Amino acid sequence: AAFTTQQAAALGSTQVAGLSTTQVAAIETADIAALSTAAVRALSTDAVANLGTDQIAALTTAELVALSTAQINALTTDQVAAFTTAEAAALTTAQAATLSAAQAAAIETADIAAMSTAAVRAMTTSAFNALTTDQIAALGTAQVAALTSAQGQHLAASTADAAAQATVAAYNSAIALAPAAADATDEARRQVKGSVVMDHESISARMFQLANEEIYRGRYAPLEEQIGRVLRVTREQV
Repeated sequence: AAFTTQQAAALGSTQVAGLSTTQVAAIETADIAALSTAAVRALSTDAVANLGTDQIAALTTAELVALSTAQINALTTDQVAAFTTAEAAALTTAQAATLSAAQAAAIETADIAAMSTAAVRAMTTSAFNALTTDQIAALGTAQVAALTSAQGQHLAASTADAAAQATVAAYNSAIALAPAAADATDEARRQVKGSVVMDHESISARMFQLANEEIYRGRYAPLEEQIGRVLRVTREQV
């Protein structure tokens, strides 16, 4: 806690990785914002889970984007609720894809509206289905138009709320204008994303991935980068 902002900014990733959860929780909010993105990414998942809500809110957008999917998944619902609007808007597709149902339900309504269309679309079916009617009603027109077919099906269950009804109507309008082939592309993206995630559950498959990436790309791409590649594929590219 006695670190100066300059000292916090100078901490290396190895030094940060060696800090205990108690030490990390003691870092002043101003100093949290001064950490390098590499240092933030070096925090253990336990350390991330023990950050105070004020520390979470103090993260810069660059620091938030630097968090791994494992670190995002380690966040408590109180921490997710502490996201600033700017932090919510900075969430990547890979980070949004790893949000649990409880985490998704904890996002403030104003922050849901700030999320990118790609991030909202990347949310899993269970996470999206956990959104409250207030969160559904807060979705913007562009976000609604970008929903997957599975996410759109959930909107039908939200029609009891008047504000949510407007969101459902906007979705139905977007679907009516969308080309039929969009659903097929979306389904293919979901299947490939699921396959990529499942591949990381198996040790042998992960070893194959490491070798394959090293041989053909010269570097190993982390899971979030691989998911990002899949989600960026457009219908025109297929």
